[in-house]
Amino acid sequence: MTDSKIYDLIIIGGGPAGVAGGIYAARKKLKTAFLAEEIGGQSAASVGVENWIGTVKISGGDFAKALRTHLDAYKNDIVDIHEGERVTSLAKENDIFVASTGGDTYRARAVCIASGAARRKLDVPGAKEFENKGVTYCASCDGPLFGGKDVAIVGGGNAGFETAAQLLAYTKSVTLIHRHKDFKADPVTVEQILKNPKMRTLVSSEPIEVKGDQFVTGLVVRNKETGETTELPVSGVFVEAGIIPNTDFAEGLLEFDPIKRIVTNPKNQRTSVEGIWAAGDCTDELYHQNNIAAGDAVKALEDLYHWLATHKTA
Repeated sequence: MTDSKIYDLIIIGGGPAGVAGGIYAARKKLKTAFLAEEIGGQSAASVGVENWIGTVKISGGDFAKALRTHLDAYKNDIVDIHEGERVTSLAKENDIFVASTGGDTYRARAVCIASGAARRKLDVPGAKEFENKGVTYCASCDGPLFGGKDVAIVGGGNAGFETAAQLLAYTKSVTLIHRHKDFKADPVTVEQILKNPKMRTLVSSEPIEVKGDQFVTGLVVRNKETGETTELPVSGVFVEAGIIPNTDFAEGLLEFDPIKRIVTNPKNQRTSVEGIWAAGDCTDELYHQNNIAAGDAVKALEDLYHWLATHKTA
């Protein structure tokens, strides 16, 4: 089915960036098609979000409900919410953008992509069973829950060491596991973090099993060179194995970085195609946080509002 209306704006994504964009679009009276598989983003699965500004602590489920409530309060007849919609393609036809979701098609003069990203999951026995029960993909969300406990980090890139820096502030100890001999993180960062007496590393090693009862109690690690296995008695496993941006639908249309994140101008969130903005974890933003994603979307909406005003169609 094709929606015959030509909207001012299509927003793709229902996380903090998408919802922030939807609220600002409603306030600016931009007729908007809001397309999202679900509202809430990656943090919806978190046990507790403690870094959303203005809220001391909130469960992931309640966080998602709060986002939806805020959007509903402003949408009126301005923002048409189409939940359960996954965009499969985005194209430009003359001066109009066309987003397809498999069964439906939406048309608009401008687009804000806030489709987010998925964390690369730990694919070993026990990882799925203990997700949100000790296995976590968001240190800023869940880290404070592990105060005074022993934890492990899987991943030796910048994200892994940045997570270590956060966790060392309140955990008992941090063990970082890296599959190669040399770390991929910036040498200065590595040197600084490894000075902490609570920090240790296992290189040329990989996790092979997460163990636990109701919650995680250990992580089995194998040395790739010797084959020797060791069980680390940890309560938390923080996975920093990279992200997979949800951007396939825009491939061939927009400029991507080497891992398929959308390249943006950080001043205004414009992409390589005039009329398309992007915000949040789907972009090449240096840091990925709920507050940053929402801020990116606000920048995008401010800029695209003025762009639409000066690009009136005949």
